Amino acid sequence: MSKNNLLCMTTALVATVAVSIVLVTGPSHSQSASDGNTVSSTGNIKLPEVDFRKEWTALGAWAVAADEGTAGSKGIHMVYTQPETVDAYRKTGKFPDGAILVKELLGATTADMTTGTISRAGDIEGWFVMVKDSTDKFEKTNQLWGKGWGWAYFDAKDRVKTTTVSYESECLACHIPAKDNDWIYTEAYPVLK
Repeated sequence: MSKNNLLCMTTALVATVAVSIVLVTGPSHSQSASDGNTVSSTGNIKLPEVDFRKEWTALGAWAVAADEGTAGSKGIHMVYTQPETVDAYRKTGKFPDGAILVKELLGATTADMTTGTISRAGDIEGWFVMVKDSTDKFEKTNQLWGKGWGWAYFDAKDRVKTTTVSYESECLACHIPAKDNDWIYTEAYPVLK
């Protein structure tokens, strides 16, 4: 066997092993709630440090209607989660423990375009973060936790400290219509189907 043939075979073998390792272990860039970056040991919640717009799956968007008598939308809400959460949900129909949902709140600008009156996303106003924990580990010690989720809101001016003090008084009322669906409005998330 010539040196060139041996070199080609060795290169092909190394490439095959490298691809196999990536396929078996999966990407290492995704972040889970249990890694300490999003949820502290006492249950405090942070906005995920990962670039969720780029590295996570966009579940769907909500357009917040403008006030009566005004055309267009006054806000666009984009929702993101980890790719492995989508995979798990498609298999089981449930959000797995450690799933993180980030709803990014954007202002909206409405204008007449060649296709009609449109609304497009504007400046970031804040983020809602929910973290799944069916064990309710922090429910008795941290008021951000209950109903199988951690709940927090972050204003665009402060990505680090949540303004939420109690999920029951600040978050739950908006989710009551989705109570029977694990508190999540999944009808707006076609990627889960």
